[in-house]
Amino acid sequence: MDARQAQREEPTGEYRAAELAAAAGITPRTLRFYRERRLLPPPRREGRIAWFDERHLERLRTISALLARGHTLGGIAELLTAFASGQDAERTAELLGLTEALPWAEEEPVRLTARELADHYRGETDPENLRLAMEIGYLRPAGETVIHVSRDLLEASSALVREGIPLATLLQAGRQLRAHADALASVFTEVLRQRVLPEVLAPEGGERAEPASAEDIERLTEALGRLRPLAKKAVYAEVSLALDRRLRAALEAGTAPDEPA
Repeated sequence: MDARQAQREEPTGEYRAAELAAAAGITPRTLRFYRERRLLPPPRREGRIAWFDERHLERLRTISALLARGHTLGGIAELLTAFASGQDAERTAELLGLTEALPWAEEEPVRLTARELADHYRGETDPENLRLAMEIGYLRPAGETVIHVSRDLLEASSALVREGIPLATLLQAGRQLRAHADALASVFTEVLRQRVLPEVLAPEGGERAEPASAEDIERLTEALGRLRPLAKKAVYAEVSLALDRRLRAALEAGTAPDEPA
């Protein structure tokens, strides 16, 4: 855990209800309303006094930011519930070792609060877009935060939203892109399996006689370090050529035969 994450997750101060409302820039009445709607986790009790901490303040600021972007309280409640519902799933994945980074992985995951996610996508993180992003695999809930699988994808997609492309459109395109990317990856994986490391990678549908050793993992990581940049360059060139072909065809389709191209 880095210092910024520790600062976010560890309370640095406590507030009574009126102090918390003032710090969040809302009225005590609004705070009571949010508590009645269960938009805040329970405070720490000391006798009859309720004590709130920085996590409650962050939650209130998130709610205010989402309201300012046009979200309803009902939608915000769904969004926050979706974040919190991933807590047990994340712990299970940790116990199974599913969250451990692969030694050859290049993409850097990013942990985001609801407010940070909304800032990236100009407030388009409504519950339906959030559900679709999780279904595709771009986002994974982690307590009251989410983890985006790739910083590069996050930056590219948020830049496209700033260019005016709706997030819902990008997510639908992303679903198709992921399917094509899996197909491309299977091509290169098969090359690795047949021609580079046949003794390390099991055949399609087959099983290894014994678990991969540390030496196997090291050899695979080394091979990927050499071959992945070449595979990415080939895919980039093919996509670029295909895009040129598609755009040319789209332009020519709108041009009558007797008109100059």
